[in-house]
Amino acid sequence: MSTIYSVDSLKEIAGDDQDFMAVVAETFLTEIPPDLEALVGAVENDNRELAYQFAHKMKPNIEMFGIDLLKDITAIETWTRSSKNKSAIQDTVEKVNTTLHKVFEQLKKDFAL
Repeated sequence: MSTIYSVDSLKEIAGDDQDFMAVVAETFLTEIPPDLEALVGAVENDNRELAYQFAHKMKPNIEMFGIDLLKDITAIETWTRSSKNKSAIQDTVEKVNTTLHKVFEQLKKDFAL
């Protein structure tokens, strides 16, 4: 398994049931990529309400897979409630985007999806 995510909390929830873990990984790969794309687009279009909704929606999944992005997702949520220009959060969004794409690839390999 990879170091960019951790299945420890998932194992705890699943009781180490590999089939269930594969289903959860597959669900993650079905739901998170379009949410991530929507988040990136919302920030790009300065749609703060939509950016908040997608960042907030992704948080539990990011936490469940132990992906070290909670601080970044929280920063995006905080930005949506600020008057700062979107350039202030662009690097954070790019980090989230890049990291999650690496997670997607690793999950596909690790769970043969």
